[in-house]
Formats: sequence, structure tokens, C-alpha cells
Amino acid sequence: MPSPEAAVAEAATVETSRFSLQASAEPGVMPRVLELFAKRGLVPDRWHSIVARHDMTLSIDIEIGGLERETVAYVANCLRQIAGVELVLTV
Repeated sequence: MPSPEAAVAEAATVETSRFSLQASAEPGVMPRVLELFAKRGLVPDRWHSIVARHDMTLSIDIEIGGLERETVAYVANCLRQIAGVELVLTV
């Protein structure tokens, strides 16, 4: 088992991909987004969501490490196909 220092160093070298979504604030949107990752055996490292009550917009920010660029592009395109998702940006 690697030392805690080695684990921290390894985590620092893994590139983190970020997905930022804007969607309709509907109950089914978040589970559909999470399901996309789960179907691929992926667990996001970080998930933050917030609803803007004035226009009922749902903002979701997701971070996940270790994805190749092609996978990030593929997942982003799949996210864009989810009902209720209006915008997907990646970093």
C-alpha cells in the first residue's frame, strides 16, 4: 500500500476534468446526469449543484480525474443529449 505522501503526489499528477452544466431545474435532471457517469463506471471526485430560484435554472459543476481528452469530449456530448440540459462546458 502506498504511503499517504505518495498517494497525495500521485493525485496531484492526475489531470482533473471539469464539466459545467446549465439545465432546467427539474427533478429528473441530476439523476440522469449522474447515471451517465455511473454507466461508465465513473465516480465524480466533486459534485456541486445549485438552483437559481429566480429563473429555475440548475447549475451543476462536476470534477473527475484521470479521463482522457477523447473520453471528456464523448461524455460532454452525451451530457448535451440529456433532456433538460441546456449547456455543457468542459475544462
